[in-house]
Amino acid sequence: MSAAAELFEPFVHPALFYGDEQEYLAGTVSFVRDGLAAGDPVAVAVPGENLRLIRDGLGADADAVRLLDMREAGRNPGRIIPGVLRAFADAQPPGRRVRIIGEPIWAGRSETEYPACVQHEALINAAFQGRTVSILCPYDVRRLDPLVITDAYATHPTVIHGGAGAEQASGAYDPEDVVARYNEPLPPVADVPSFAYDTDTLSQARHVATDLAGRLGLTGVRLQDLALVTAELTTNSVVHGGGSGTLRVWADDRYVICEVHDKGRLTDPLAGRRPAGRDQRGGRGLLMVNLVADLVRVHTGVEGTRVRCWFVR
Repeated sequence: MSAAAELFEPFVHPALFYGDEQEYLAGTVSFVRDGLAAGDPVAVAVPGENLRLIRDGLGADADAVRLLDMREAGRNPGRIIPGVLRAFADAQPPGRRVRIIGEPIWAGRSETEYPACVQHEALINAAFQGRTVSILCPYDVRRLDPLVITDAYATHPTVIHGGAGAEQASGAYDPEDVVARYNEPLPPVADVPSFAYDTDTLSQARHVATDLAGRLGLTGVRLQDLALVTAELTTNSVVHGGGSGTLRVWADDRYVICEVHDKGRLTDPLAGRRPAGRDQRGGRGLLMVNLVADLVRVHTGVEGTRVRCWFVR
């Protein structure tokens, strides 16, 4: 991490491009140790196999770091800002730079998940603008698609090549364009019936969703989670989305998927990604959806908003 960058910019958000374990450790362990030496609180949220590398590389210093497996904590990319990054940063006392390593994109993320991942990376910049926080995001250039690396240049103001290389400005940095570009229509799904609801049929919509999901193999806590998500989304439709909407539930591979479509339009890209304030009333619906579902994809436009949520069965 460039000392000059931290001196003049409150928020620092570099992409770390690494080609092997040595480069990975050179970039991540030095980032952590620099923070610990300065007395900064440090968290590391990366996939489990990389978490083990960093833990071993830190040795005894690992005990001073908050360690999270991003495969679990960040399974849904929409959960990472409120549930991982802000959850750690907001809990720290003022006056210290907070350092976080976050690796939300790894080989094995599906094409369905990727648009939510890259939008997350773009939205970090708005979520932490002006805050004294450094978030380092590693990218495996060996195994990730070249498109992912191209997008990383657009979502990070600076980049680091080769582990401990010098930090450089990204000439392609344009996070707002990334958010807009990946606000793409969700893939069509054929032969899935829809249930139309309004103020008078909100409770019925929830029962329809849980009955269908139960028949598709969702049980226990996950079925309760789907019921909660359905209630939040359909209520949002009635209150903010034109008073009505449509609901669909279907299965795909190991997931049960719930989708709500209404005539409302989301104008705040960070909706559902901000932690709720202690005294906040309302506005928690989309946040709850992100915290509960295994994946959330959203498309919003002039014809309304479609929210699609995945639950592992």
